[in-house]
Amino acid sequence: MRRTPHFLLNDVHEVKRLIRENPWATIVSTTANGLVASHYPVVLEDDTGESISLLSHVGRPDEQAHELGRHEVMVIIQGPHGYISPSWYPEGQFVPTWNHVTAHLWGIPEILSVEENFRVLERLVDLFETGVAEPRSLRFDEQAARQIAKGTVGLRLRVTRFDARAKLSQDKPHAVVSRIIEELEAGTDYANPTLAKEMRRFSAD
Repeated sequence: MRRTPHFLLNDVHEVKRLIRENPWATIVSTTANGLVASHYPVVLEDDTGESISLLSHVGRPDEQAHELGRHEVMVIIQGPHGYISPSWYPEGQFVPTWNHVTAHLWGIPEILSVEENFRVLERLVDLFETGVAEPRSLRFDEQAARQIAKGTVGLRLRVTRFDARAKLSQDKPHAVVSRIIEELEAGTDYANPTLAKEMRRFSAD
């Protein structure tokens, strides 16, 4: 990503928040057969302090396509993003932009044991089921769930480095930022309340 200093996101805990709130990740590998990309949910491992460790899984045979465990992979986390119209800027300005919060994370995946993989799958299901009225669980029929889990491979990614950006119009005057937020919250053309909320959070800081 372009290294614009005032958009850099260096706070590990802010990157963790981004992952926690946007757990649908893209896994990218450079393999003997070229670039490979896949998309899977991730969850943060607990109690990692100032470091970042991701838990996830891939469906077979993606672990072979990615050559998991044999080299570094990049995981992309895409947070809120959206088009910013120059019509929201002062008269005479005409160049648009795209605001976003994005993180690239690197590490060499560790393949989990069958039991560890099942626990990660169980945790993922429990995490996302908390948002429904009548949550389901792999424990409803653990024997059947374990059979299905055989079609997946679990992984842990201890992040060795990351490159993150929060490009949220920090380079604009306060009045312009306020106008952008208003348009994103209640405008008729490119309303994007999630992005507006993120902008409010960063502008408050």
